[in-house]
Formats: sequence, structure tokens, C-alpha cells
Amino acid sequence: MSARAKQDRAEQDLLSGLALGAFRLNGQFLEIAEDLARPAGLTAAWWQVLGAVLDRPLPVADIARTMGITRQSVQRIANLLVEKGLAEYQPNPAHRRAKLVAPTEQGFEAIAKINPTHSAFAGRLAQAMDPAELADALSAIHRLSAALERLAD
Repeated sequence: MSARAKQDRAEQDLLSGLALGAFRLNGQFLEIAEDLARPAGLTAAWWQVLGAVLDRPLPVADIARTMGITRQSVQRIANLLVEKGLAEYQPNPAHRRAKLVAPTEQGFEAIAKINPTHSAFAGRLAQAMDPAELADALSAIHRLSAALERLAD
């Protein structure tokens, strides 16, 4: 096997390893999120969408872009949140048809119920893995995501 072929194979193995690791992490995070959200009457997906609009209302498309999921998925979840009284649609001054999603008082209360167990889990993770290593991992994830985004453009 040529040196170039070995390098190509090594690069493919790295990409595959990163993807498989990300898929596994995604599954692990979703399982943890489901466990944390369930006592508050939420699902991981509902928590994800509500969490995206805690600081300020956003249109569905912006939530989807931030979360890296489809607009249709966010729209379906936003509709459910509105139906359950956890979120509401508000007028969007920047766009007549693209309403803003905002949590209701009930939505804020549901998120507040998650915070103590979320904090406790974060503390356990920080004990299991050095916080500096966690910060390095987060930085690497951001850099990898940005590189993938540049390549997709």
C-alpha cells in the first residue's frame, strides 16, 4: 500500500471514528436528557426547543439552525409545546409569517424543575472527568463543528 493510500485510509478511519463517537455521545446525551426532563413532564426534544428560547423568543428556523435539526422537527415540537401550554407564538416584527416561539410561565416552571437534577448531574460529570478536560472537549467540538460547516458550504 502506498504512503498516500495509507494516509487516505487513516483519514477515513479518523472521520469514521469521529462520526461513530458523535453518534454514541448523542445517544448518551439524549438518554440523560430524557431522564432529567421526565420528572418535569418534558421530553428531551421539548427541553431542547424550550431551552433555545429561554433568553429570547426565536423563529422556528433559527431554533432549528442553532440545534442542527430540521425546521419541520422544530415546528412539530413547537406546536406540541404550544398545545401543552409550555410555549406560545408571538408576533415577529422582522417577519409577518414566521412567528416567534417563546416559553410561557408554565414552560419556565418546567425548565426550573430540571435545574437541580441537571446541576447535580453536571457536578457528577465534573467529578468523573476533570473540568479542564471537559472544557477542552467542548472547544474541540466547537472547532470540529465549525470545520464541518465550512466544508458543507
